Amino acid sequence: MQEENKENEEKEDFQIINNNDVQENEKEIKTTNKKSILLNFLLIFIICIGLLVYMIKVDGIDNIIKVLVKVDYRWVIAGIVCLIIHWICEGLNLHIPIKRIYKDQKFKNSFKVAIIGQLFNNITPFSTGGQPMQAYELNKKGRRVSDSLSCMAMKFAITQTALVTSTLLIVLIEFNFFKQLMQNYLWVAILGFVINIIAIILVIIAGIKKEIIIYITTPIIKLLGKIHVIKNAEETTEKLNKSIENFGKQFLIMKSEKKMVIKMFIIAVIQSFAYYSITYMIYRAFGNSGISFFQIIPTQAFLLLIMTFIPTPGSGLGAEGGFYLLFNSIFKEGTINMSILFWRIYTFYLPILFGLIFLIPVKRKED
Repeated sequence: MQEENKENEEKEDFQIINNNDVQENEKEIKTTNKKSILLNFLLIFIICIGLLVYMIKVDGIDNIIKVLVKVDYRWVIAGIVCLIIHWICEGLNLHIPIKRIYKDQKFKNSFKVAIIGQLFNNITPFSTGGQPMQAYELNKKGRRVSDSLSCMAMKFAITQTALVTSTLLIVLIEFNFFKQLMQNYLWVAILGFVINIIAIILVIIAGIKKEIIIYITTPIIKLLGKIHVIKNAEETTEKLNKSIENFGKQFLIMKSEKKMVIKMFIIAVIQSFAYYSITYMIYRAFGNSGISFFQIIPTQAFLLLIMTFIPTPGSGLGAEGGFYLLFNSIFKEGTINMSILFWRIYTFYLPILFGLIFLIPVKRKED
């Protein structure tokens, strides 16, 4: 009887914590995101219109129609398949760590949350909106925010390690081609890889030696509080410390569950290859040949590194410009602009549209 009462008390405590998390997240989303999201959508729309106007002016409508008629739509479909694989892998690598904590977690909910995360990553500067919205969505299903953020940090560490490792391996194999193509941009590629490696190391340190991360972040948060970038520095520090503490616990479990880590690593490698393959599918769709699949991949990886430094939603303008600079010499004359449009449809506009579908409120027994 005493055990049963204790268990009920624990459940009540969890529910109180969970309800507080929901209220905090709802307040934060309502106060910080509404206006900025609308402005970001407006900016995305302007960039899209600008791209279309530029294409019509440079290529002309007649040439655009000719290019579209000649497109091999079998490769276009193959690109869609790659995008779907990328989404499934994203959902799986979010689902696996959450399922370990919450046994009743369903994959369809994890997939929904993953797609919503991609939507908000694409419509916020530096892809900052994805994780808070994912934590909020998981919170609605009874998953504590601290647990969700820890799982996402674990996923980030494994995914980035897989991405950097696999890309570096291919760069080494195809180094002569990559060096010739990059020319003056090689230093930026090296810088991008270094930043990614530092990010991975910081996440690992947060798991092993949390005191170091707390020691580094506390004065930064205080400074941001003094210059009014952060409203409540003490509250932010407390929340961050709790998240780091919780991640430390999750990291210890991750160290003991090597099979789970290996599984997530393999899925992340497949995800990276699926995403990079989209560019190759577009390359072939427009009748190009001569450049191998493994030569396209490191170039696309480098473009992704460039995009992380661009502050606009979805790295707008920088992504298109980067694609043009890197792939203009590879694609057939007169096809590069349409290739950019197709690539952005796959990697930017479709994730936004698909994510919006998942935000439509539908009455269901279970998500």
